[in-house]
Amino acid sequence: MKQKMKYLNNSAPCLSLMLALALAPVPAFAQTTAGQQKAVAAENVLSVKDRAAVAAFEARVKAYAKMREDIEEKMPKLPKESTPEQIAAHEKEFERRVRAARMKAKRGEMFTPDIVAYIRATIKEEFKGTERKELRESVLEADTKGVPLRVNNAYPETKEMVEMPPTLLLKLPQLPKQVRYRFVNRNMLLVDRENNLIVDFMLNALP
Repeated sequence: MKQKMKYLNNSAPCLSLMLALALAPVPAFAQTTAGQQKAVAAENVLSVKDRAAVAAFEARVKAYAKMREDIEEKMPKLPKESTPEQIAAHEKEFERRVRAARMKAKRGEMFTPDIVAYIRATIKEEFKGTERKELRESVLEADTKGVPLRVNNAYPETKEMVEMPPTLLLKLPQLPKQVRYRFVNRNMLLVDRENNLIVDFMLNALP
């Protein structure tokens, strides 16, 4: 019995220390970190409606990418020592074939109303105040005057390509490697990376 009591007495300081640590207030920086993590997690969680819109949009764009890949695979291969003229002719023929395959394509086939609403809301939420002003200025100052807002038309090679800010790309629906987003004034375009064809576009994407 004496030995048992001795063990409990010796453990008393340890128990006191553990109790004190458990009751001690959490440091401010730990609280902030946890709060920030919760905020980021909440921000990245999409509603069921938005998740469905994004998934459907990504599926449509992937279908386009597969279609144009199938067309390119069936084309005659360029020789290893291709001349600039041969390369230009190959690119022109590729553009012609994709355009022919989408002869009846219309605006809104990719950018349906649900994904348009999601993208507008995402851009508005991502860029506020000064950041939104700077984004608008950089987009509107770009040399995109004369770019045709027409599905299946080529984006002019002489016109500037306005890149998407990296932070915005992380929030937008993901695109296959064959397609990219582009701003033309306040409008957003989907453009084929290789043949520069405008796959689809939405108006007033930029608030």
